[in-house]
Amino acid sequence: MKKSRQRPPAPAVPGPESFRQRLKSLYEGRSAKAIRFRYVLLCFDLLTLAFIVATSFLPRTIHVEIADVAFGLLILADFCARIYISERPLRELLHPVTWADAAAIVSFLAPLVGEPAGFLRVLRTLRLLRSYPLLARLRADFRFFRAHEEVIIAVANFAVFLYVMTGFVYETQHLNNPQITNYADALYFTVTALTTTGFGDITLPGTLGRLVSVVIMIFGVTLFFRLARAVLRPSKVRFPCPRCGLQLHEADAVHCKACGQTLNIPDEGRD
Repeated sequence: MKKSRQRPPAPAVPGPESFRQRLKSLYEGRSAKAIRFRYVLLCFDLLTLAFIVATSFLPRTIHVEIADVAFGLLILADFCARIYISERPLRELLHPVTWADAAAIVSFLAPLVGEPAGFLRVLRTLRLLRSYPLLARLRADFRFFRAHEEVIIAVANFAVFLYVMTGFVYETQHLNNPQITNYADALYFTVTALTTTGFGDITLPGTLGRLVSVVIMIFGVTLFFRLARAVLRPSKVRFPCPRCGLQLHEADAVHCKACGQTLNIPDEGRD
């Protein structure tokens, strides 16, 4: 009898699960491709913020509306991908930053709603906070970031607050306040309120305006002092103590100041 010739198994056809795993590896993996992908997403977030600011100086033409929809579709694709790869999609949907993303998507994809919904776009700024899981990667890639991490994070927090409040002031005031016509005017008011300078040449009328001014002064001054403290106090290096877990130490520390444990902080060749 002739032996039947066995056929080689057919190659597996990639299914939804394999696609999910590939997508998950891009968002959460440690390969060079995944790292480049996440840096591209970070650059896209910054480009989105720049677009929001730039269009505040431009009339609402059809080209701006098309760009709005294009940005909205890209943000929507990123939003859906994050929900798709999440191990707990319901928990992801309940996250406040997810709500902020959803509001921003609505504002980008519904230009016909008009300017009353425009202020929702500034909520896209909160995506920068979601970039903080990249801190470990930034520490590994950039010596400058490792040396000045606390200052950089303080600057980022201050910049995000300044941007959100500037956007909120602009979107809620430029239609009915002749003193605020673009982001530059809103930024000027936000900075003068934050520093409690109060020149008085630009004011926010009504109860809402006063409440916004109070929020800017209270939270803005707090973040500004935190930034000043990070800049003025001696720089420290991040090295977890093996006994008590204290993260930050002086660059030349031999013992942990909290528990006395001997430290072996690696020398990165600082001059």
